[in-house]
Order: sequence, then C-alpha cells, then structure tokens
Amino acid sequence: MRQVLLGLVTLLTAVGCVRGPSIDHAYRAKSQDSRAQFLILHFTGGTWDESLKILTEGPVSSHYLVQDKPVRVFQLVDEGQRAYHAGQSSWKGQTQLNAASIGIEIQNLGDTQGPNGIEYHEYPKEQIDTVIALVKDIVARHAIRPDRVLGHSDIAPMRKVDPGPTFPWKRLADEGLIVWPDAAKVEAARKGYEAALPDVAWFQAKLLAHGFAPPQDGQLDPVTRRILSVFQMKHRPARYDGTPDAETAAILEVLTAPPAQAPELRPTQPAASRVTSPAVDRRS
Repeated sequence: MRQVLLGLVTLLTAVGCVRGPSIDHAYRAKSQDSRAQFLILHFTGGTWDESLKILTEGPVSSHYLVQDKPVRVFQLVDEGQRAYHAGQSSWKGQTQLNAASIGIEIQNLGDTQGPNGIEYHEYPKEQIDTVIALVKDIVARHAIRPDRVLGHSDIAPMRKVDPGPTFPWKRLADEGLIVWPDAAKVEAARKGYEAALPDVAWFQAKLLAHGFAPPQDGQLDPVTRRILSVFQMKHRPARYDGTPDAETAAILEVLTAPPAQAPELRPTQPAASRVTSPAVDRRS
C-alpha cells in the first residue's frame, strides 16, 4: 500500500496536481560554491561500443565520454547529478568523491597484454585537444582548483591506473590546469637526493602530504610501492616501478614544499592558439 501511495504522489506531482510552497528567491547566501570540487579523468579501457554500453547501461557512469575516432564529446550525466565514476576513493582526506566530482571518461583501450608485457595505448592529439578544451570549460564554470584536477589513479591507486602513463599530463600543466613541479627545482633537489636518499618513512610522509593515504610505518610494503608507482606513472612515466629513487624524491619534495601554491588559470590565450569549448552531444 505504501508503494502505491508513493507512486500516486509521484504521478500527481509530475502532472502538477501536487505543488510545494511558494519560494521567494530574493536573497542569496554569500557562503556558497559549486558542489563539483574535483574533476577526475579516466580511460575507458575498451572499444567505443564496449565503453558506451558500460557507461550508459551498466552500474558505472560518467558525466562525459570523449570518443576517439571521430572525436566527439557526449554528456551522459547532467553535471548537477552524481555519476558513479570514482568508486571507493580519497584525496587529501576527502573520501567517496562521486558526490563532489565531475568525471570525464576518455575512450582508450588502456592497458592491454602485449608481447613484452602490459602495454598502454596512445591518445590521439585531436582527442587530447578536445579533452583539454572540455577541462578548461568545466573548471572555469565550477572554479575547480588545479590541485583537484586528478586522475582515477590518484584517488584510487590500489584499484586503478587510468588515465595511464601515455596520458599527457604535462600538456594540462602547460595550460595551467593542474599542479606540476618546476623542472629546475626538481633537478636541483635530485642532485642532493642522489647523495643521500631519504628512508621509506620520508617517502610515505611526502605521499601523504601530496594527497594519497599510504601507510606511515616506514616499510616498503606492496601498498607503498603501488602508490609510488602510480605517482611515478603520472609525473615520471619513463619508469614507474614503484622503487624509491632520487628523482621521485625530488618531485615529491617540490610538489609538497610550502607554500604549495596552485597555479593560476590562464585568463586568455592568443587567438591563434586559443582552444575553444568542444561541442557536446547530450544524447545518452
């Protein structure tokens, strides 16, 4: 009986027979911002047909899906709605990021087994150009900070590796969209760490300060190695074996050195290089 009554109320509300109270919108609170505090980038790990089916019919979803050939942007979930793309996740103490993030799935085969082991597929330039334009549009509208534009591997390092080592994070950094370490400072710090590499406890503390949630026990266990690996995959994709080394230490030092000021978004670009917002197909 209760379900029948609820269904009747829903039906009457839909046809306008049940109305809420009159609401006056004359006043606005100063203390507010967007519910979207994070932007998370993924690869789909499948073909176009597989990716579209999973993201529209399966238990996972994303706000946007960027096709590779031809390059098109599809909006699958309204930005005001929660999409199920982050899963069990955390960053700098904030957890369950589905409720506070916008997800972009990039159609890419991801990691596949090749003759020499796991291989990661490249992203077409036109697709990345479109992703960057989409990221610019979203962060501008929601005022998402550069230190909160992340990969799935950042927020769920034990489960995920996407968008993987072939994703050009440096291009996003050059556009002022993400936090990135200064190369000269990294090189200067690296020389010192080659002479005296910090212990594992130091690496764990720096990974925690950066945003991850590693153990803080001084042991180079599988969890710590995995987190180091996904960190290296993003910032030093030439080698991501999870081994503490001088270059990784230098990158962590520069990224966590106070004050960790997030870069300003570039207000404009010269007309010749300006990236416009991509056309979005809102069919679901």
